[in-house]
Amino acid sequence: MAVEEAPGQLGNEDLDRALEELEAEEVEVSRLRRKLHDRLASFPNEVAQQQERELSAKRRALHVRIDALRAERSRRRDETAPDG
Repeated sequence: MAVEEAPGQLGNEDLDRALEELEAEEVEVSRLRRKLHDRLASFPNEVAQQQERELSAKRRALHVRIDALRAERSRRRDETAPDG
């Protein structure tokens, strides 16, 4: 299953699995980014700053994908929820 697929093209189980994978990746990217921030606070340099920019961009992209999957999951739940 490709995490890059459009959320609407995924089955429910694949959507949940993709969301779990992306959330785990976001946790790791955030951990690395925090570590890099600590390093930059003590030893600022251009290489570390570039790495931070790249990690930040990756983190933002992950958030966009996570939000899209969450929105699709919510939409599906709303569709199948009994009217009340």
